[in-house]
Amino acid sequence: MSVARLVSALQFCPGGCLFSPPARRDPAPSLQSRAFNMVLSLLPYKKQLASAEAVHAHVQKLALKPVTFEPTGLGRGVEATLTKMGGWPVYYTAPSSGHEGCNFVMFLHGGGYINEIVPAHWRFVGEMTRKANVVCVVPIYPLAPRATAKDVVPATAEILRMLLEDAGSAKVTVVGNSAGAGLALAACQWLRDRGHRQPDRMVLISPAADASVSRPEQIEIAKRDPLQDIPGIVEAGHLYAGALDIGHPFVSPLNGAFRALAPMTIFSGTRDLLYPDSVDLAARARAVGVPVELHLLRDQPHNYALMPTPEGRRARAMILQAVA
Repeated sequence: MSVARLVSALQFCPGGCLFSPPARRDPAPSLQSRAFNMVLSLLPYKKQLASAEAVHAHVQKLALKPVTFEPTGLGRGVEATLTKMGGWPVYYTAPSSGHEGCNFVMFLHGGGYINEIVPAHWRFVGEMTRKANVVCVVPIYPLAPRATAKDVVPATAEILRMLLEDAGSAKVTVVGNSAGAGLALAACQWLRDRGHRQPDRMVLISPAADASVSRPEQIEIAKRDPLQDIPGIVEAGHLYAGALDIGHPFVSPLNGAFRALAPMTIFSGTRDLLYPDSVDLAARARAVGVPVELHLLRDQPHNYALMPTPEGRRARAMILQAVA
């Protein structure tokens, strides 16, 4: 089934109705969401992805002046501990009241594999830790082009494998946004292929599932996307791919196998040029028996689930319920 027909069947269901006919159509985006889309379009994010040259200039700037990855904005009632696993900095956040009996979340941040974790990510980690009473494990994975998918995916999967071992009977959820969601999916495919346990669930926020961004309809969607553009995403994908082909499942996990993966909850919006991949991802996973909830909202941008809008707050409430 084509993406267009799948989306038509979904009718942009706000409640994650999967692929059955919805009881009601997705309401128009809130006033706050429309205003936020306008603000996003005025910020420089899309310009940084307008061309391959813009991406290289951005990467060079970050190399000369790296951005800190230290936690900021976790909020009250959350404690953070830094350790190292596989040579990477890894943060553990836990409720200040204690972590006895807590479930676990591995959080993988977005940023196109070229940008460091940012305060908005840490605020979300703090919210999950505090409100869902979970321990969050946050790997600070190295960025492209210094590190590439050939090494990052297995190393991420190995950290997840160790977490699953240590967690025992506690629930383990992998939460990723954008590039982090793509990395989460690739890491779970790596675990499955080697016979290791899957996490209890994957929560994929605007997943970067296909770095080629090669669907014809994405050209039109890109015109409405306030944050992303095709040339920059493709170039960042090439930097992350390194010696691998950009279509390799480590880089584009949409091309990997979906059998026997963890259940998925996916959030995407139709102003996100990556959203057709989320629809395809949900369809491919469900076709091999993987339970999927797809929350696809009309006129919502990339990473809407992390944004300070009514739609974002509703999405985060669903995520908190999923990880608790």
